[in-house]
Amino acid sequence: MSVLTVVVCDHIHQSGLDILENDVEINLINAADEPKEKLVTEIIPLADVAITRSSTDVDQFFLDHAHNVKAIIRAGVGVDNVDIEGCSKKGIIVMNVPTANTIAAVELTMAHMLSCVRQFPYAHNNLKVDRIWRRQDWYGTELKDKKLGIIGFGNIGSRVGKRAKAFEMEVIAYDPYIDSSKATDYDIGYTTNFADILACDIITIHTPKNEETVGMIGAEEIAKMKDGVILINCARGGLYNEEALLEGLKSGKIAMAGIDVFNKEPATDHPLLDLNNVTVTPHLGANTKESQRNIAVQAAENAIAAVRGIAYPNALNLPIKESELPKFLKPYLELIQKMGYMSAQATKSPVKSIKVTTEGKVSKYIDSLTTFATVGILKESLEESVNYVNAEFVAQERGIKIDKEQLANTSGLENKVTVKLTTQKKTMSISGTVFGENAGRIIEIDGHKLDLEPKGTMILFRNTDVPGVIGDVGHIIARNGLNIADFRLGRDKNAQALAVVKVDGVINKAVIKELSELKTCLSVCYVTI
Repeated sequence: MSVLTVVVCDHIHQSGLDILENDVEINLINAADEPKEKLVTEIIPLADVAITRSSTDVDQFFLDHAHNVKAIIRAGVGVDNVDIEGCSKKGIIVMNVPTANTIAAVELTMAHMLSCVRQFPYAHNNLKVDRIWRRQDWYGTELKDKKLGIIGFGNIGSRVGKRAKAFEMEVIAYDPYIDSSKATDYDIGYTTNFADILACDIITIHTPKNEETVGMIGAEEIAKMKDGVILINCARGGLYNEEALLEGLKSGKIAMAGIDVFNKEPATDHPLLDLNNVTVTPHLGANTKESQRNIAVQAAENAIAAVRGIAYPNALNLPIKESELPKFLKPYLELIQKMGYMSAQATKSPVKSIKVTTEGKVSKYIDSLTTFATVGILKESLEESVNYVNAEFVAQERGIKIDKEQLANTSGLENKVTVKLTTQKKTMSISGTVFGENAGRIIEIDGHKLDLEPKGTMILFRNTDVPGVIGDVGHIIARNGLNIADFRLGRDKNAQALAVVKVDGVINKAVIKELSELKTCLSVCYVTI
C-alpha cells in the first residue's frame, strides 16, 4: 500500500487534522508552525497535496518546489494568495471550501444589523468601560416593519433574507443573475431596478468582488438613499466606496454602518474607526467554531479525495494536466469560455438556457467545450462559486437548460464553435474559431460577421445601417476622453450593423447613456475580457 503525503501549511481546526491522522493511507505533515522558508524548500517537495489558508502564498517560489503536488486545497473561500494560472501550468488542481462559512457570515450580518439599530457596542462601552448608567442616551430603532434591501441573493444573501423575514422586516432582493422566483418563493420581493434598493431603510451587500461590484455603492448612490439609512458589509472590502461611506457617515446621511471587511487589511488606522456611528469587526465572517470545524473537515476530506484521484470538489481550474489535452483543443477551450463570459456581460439577465454548437474535429470534445462555456457564462454572476467540476450542476440547480449540437462542417473553417445564450430579456449568439496555433477569434455575433480578438474593453453598439453612425460614435467616445484602440463593424441582411469598439480606459455610465440616446442606436453595452 502506497502512502501519500498531505502537508498542512497553516493552522486548521483539530477535526480536520484528526481525519488526516486517522487515515492509514495518508502521511500527514502538520507544518503550520514551521518557518515559511523551511516549509517551501524542505517540506513542500515531499507533498502530494497541500492544504493552505491565507498565511501561505502559493506563488512561483512555492510552485518551483511543488515537484509532486497534485492538488492544493485552500481552506476557505478566497484564493487571492494562490497563483491559479501557475498551478494550472504545472497540472496542479486548486480547490477551495466555498460554503463552510455560510451560516457564520449570515449570522454576523444579522449581528451587525442589530448592533446598528440598537447601538449596542456604544451602550455596552458606556456602561462597562465608562461606568455610566444613562438609558436615555441609547434609544434605538426596531427591525420590525423596516425595509431591508439585499444586494446579491446567493448562498448568503438569501439566508439573510429568510432571517430578516423572521424579524418581520419587509425584504427586497436585487440580483440580475437569478430567477425572480428564488426570492418570491420565500415571500421576498425581487427587483431589477437598483433605485428600489437605494430607497430601503437598511441595505446589506452579498456579492462577489469583481469589476462590476467594486465601488458599486458610491457617492452618487448614497445621495439617492433615505436620510438615516443603515449600511452593512460583511462580504468583501471595497464593495462600498470607503471615501463616500466615510463622508456619508460624517454628514449623517448614513445613520449607522456595520462593517466587517475593508479595502486594505488589517485596517487598524482606518478613518472609519474614528466615527461614533460605525460598528466594526476585524473580518470575522468565518470566525465561528462551527465554521472553522466545517472548513477543516471539508478541506481534509477534499485532500483525501484529491490525493487518491477520486474527485476534485470545488476545483477552480482544469482538473487534468495540460499534457492530457490535445494541443489543438486548448485554444478553443479558452476561446469558448471568453465567448460565454462576453455574452453574459452583454445580456446581464437571469440565464434560461445555454446551447453549444460545434463543427469540425472539436466536436469530439463538445462536453468539455460546453463546460468551459458554462463556466464563462456563470462566472459573471457567481465568481468564486463556479468551477469546471460543478458548472453544469450549478446550472441545473438554477433551472438553466444546457443543449449541445454537433453539426456537419459546412463553414469552410477547420473548426467552429458557437455559444447561444438565452436569458429572460434576450438571446445572444457568438461564434468563433482559432487561426494558426492559438489565435482565437470571434467571427460572428448575432448574424453580424466580423473578425475580433476577444480581449480588452469593448463597446458593442448595434444600430440601423445608415450613414454617419461611425462618426457619431467616435465623437462621443473621444469627448469622454477615451482612445479607440480598434473598431470592427459587422452588417447583417436586415439593414442593421454591429460596431465593436475597443477602447483604452474605463467606460463609465455617461458614455453608454450618450450612445444610447443616438437616434440610430438599437442597443449598446460594454464588456471587458
